[in-house]
Amino acid sequence: MAKKLTNLALLTACALMLSYIESLIPLPFPIPGIKLGLANLASVFALYRLSYKDALLISAVRVLISGFLFTTPVSMIYAFSGALFSLSVMALMKRTNRFSVTFISCTGGMAHNLAQVTISYFIVSHLGIFSYLPALLISGLITGLIIGMLSDIAIRRIPK
Repeated sequence: MAKKLTNLALLTACALMLSYIESLIPLPFPIPGIKLGLANLASVFALYRLSYKDALLISAVRVLISGFLFTTPVSMIYAFSGALFSLSVMALMKRTNRFSVTFISCTGGMAHNLAQVTISYFIVSHLGIFSYLPALLISGLITGLIIGMLSDIAIRRIPK
């Protein structure tokens, strides 16, 4: 139990550190919501090395703490919705044993952005919000690809 708790704490700390680093990187995109998703490295790693429940716990704690430190309560709503939907989609895909870590991460990145746009619609009640979806899906695919490749390397190289 102590080893598992230590692993959860370490991955949560890594996710928080990556969230902080990401908050310092300005992105040159005029579309709100485009992020690198660096903290998802810890979530994808936990999904493969631990469990869905553990990955969800890491994501929830990271969103909560980084939300209080670096963002706003409204941003936390977006982050929670994206993390929950993304992890759920990735966990379902992982269970099939048909897809690579990178492909699953790409799908998770797009699912994250889909959830956030959907939540945005419920907050602002304007269909125009969906005009951001194509750009956000492309960014989710690209960042998911990068996070997936890095996660795959970490999963293979870090001993169990």
